[in-house]
Amino acid sequence: MKTTLQRIHEQTKKSEQAEREALLTEISDPSTSNDRRNFLKKAALGGIALGGLMHLSIEDTIAQTTQKVSRSSSPSELRITDLRVAEKGNGNRFANRIIRIETNQGIYGIGDVRDGSDQRLALFLKSKIVGLNPCNVEMIFKVIKQYGFHGRQGVGVSAVETACWDLCGKALGVPVWQLLGGRYRDKVRLYADTPEHRDPAVQLEKLKNRFSVEGFTWLKMDLGIHQISHIPDTLVNTKHWEENGGGINNWYMGRSYADGGYLDYWKLDHPFTQVQITDKGIEEICKIVEGVRAVVGTEIPISVDHFGHFDMNQMIRLGRALDKYRLGWLEDCVPWYYTDQWRTITDAIETPTCTGEDIYMLGGLLGGFKNLIDAHAVDIVHPDMVSAGGILETKKIGDYAEEAGIPMALHTNSTPIAFMGMVHVAAATENFLCLEHHNVDVPNWEDIIKLTGSKPFIEKGYANVPLDAPGLGIDLNDDYLKSTLQKGSKYFDATPEWDSSGRTYDKLWI
Repeated sequence: MKTTLQRIHEQTKKSEQAEREALLTEISDPSTSNDRRNFLKKAALGGIALGGLMHLSIEDTIAQTTQKVSRSSSPSELRITDLRVAEKGNGNRFANRIIRIETNQGIYGIGDVRDGSDQRLALFLKSKIVGLNPCNVEMIFKVIKQYGFHGRQGVGVSAVETACWDLCGKALGVPVWQLLGGRYRDKVRLYADTPEHRDPAVQLEKLKNRFSVEGFTWLKMDLGIHQISHIPDTLVNTKHWEENGGGINNWYMGRSYADGGYLDYWKLDHPFTQVQITDKGIEEICKIVEGVRAVVGTEIPISVDHFGHFDMNQMIRLGRALDKYRLGWLEDCVPWYYTDQWRTITDAIETPTCTGEDIYMLGGLLGGFKNLIDAHAVDIVHPDMVSAGGILETKKIGDYAEEAGIPMALHTNSTPIAFMGMVHVAAATENFLCLEHHNVDVPNWEDIIKLTGSKPFIEKGYANVPLDAPGLGIDLNDDYLKSTLQKGSKYFDATPEWDSSGRTYDKLWI
């Protein structure tokens, strides 16, 4: 035993000496930045102090050197030095854009630019945040929030905010949920999304597998006029849209605006299409739900989404017909900003109503979530952190809804990075219901990350909250991500062209 301790003692002395020499070499290097040099000087002083341990006994040296002391960061002197992007290809136009915010101390934070959006929405913000301390998350958010908006236009702000929380947690050595005030739960309940299918039996088989094999305790299914459009006498006024190239079955596949696509069915607000559902159409949709309930039973909540683009009156007719199935919620019945219409639908039916995946911030322009909550226009708020403004803003939405007696579910269709960000929000918010898992059927979805904590990522319909890992509790799986890059893109290539946005007057008033 003594011989082993002596060997460890000698190795420790050599290691500390080599580390000290490396630090002094970098300090004397003229290319080392002042911020980095100041940080290294402090580290060198720490090394000198540690060198004093060489006079201790072997046993005392071992005791001292094995203490869990963080030597990787000086949070008060942490500064953002760069923002870079890697594009993960998905074989379609919805590539995942992952951002990495780098610092003067070698640690970095990661965020997710949501599917179907542009990485430039994040890169534009680089010139606004370089030189700032990423631990000042709320201040940084107030600097950049004006450059976000609803829909996919808030993704840049949200990704930067998320990466800053990841950085802050890593610098302080604590999980993000701890920085949000602590946690209410160790496991986060998930709901599994299940896309529509022309053949209801195919969708039904997937739903059955979701709870009987995969262990989900909350399900969501797409249910809408796309599933019945091939059945005669179920819909009114669809022929016009089909003949004009904006057919009702084309998800995001309409024509460009330049080709007249602005007035395509999927781009036009629901009240303006004047598509109607016949009584037979409602009966056919009810048959699908009845078949699901017969297999799933009544114990499992089932939420419903993707009805199609029709007006408030049609939604009320359909909602009343679906009331008897006691669904978890009806989602995105009409565009979110029609507050009065939402209130009318909510008052007219018994099934809970739910919306919010495209809303940016609690308040702000067009009212954000605040209008819906103040009017009690919906029964459940449904933000997507990657659109809503990031981690803290999503928690604020949940907390504000809680004061009004409204629960919060969380939407997501992003990488495991954003997913884990929402796990932290869910852990730290009391009125949380469930978090969407939109990628159950996507191969290798989890391979983009590595867990830095001890618990598995997802188990039987629940996501584990990282309890013993700092930041988001994940890191990038570099090898896998490099192998799946979007064609023609580089892995977190330098972005000097975004170092300056030119002379801009960023105040919203004068």
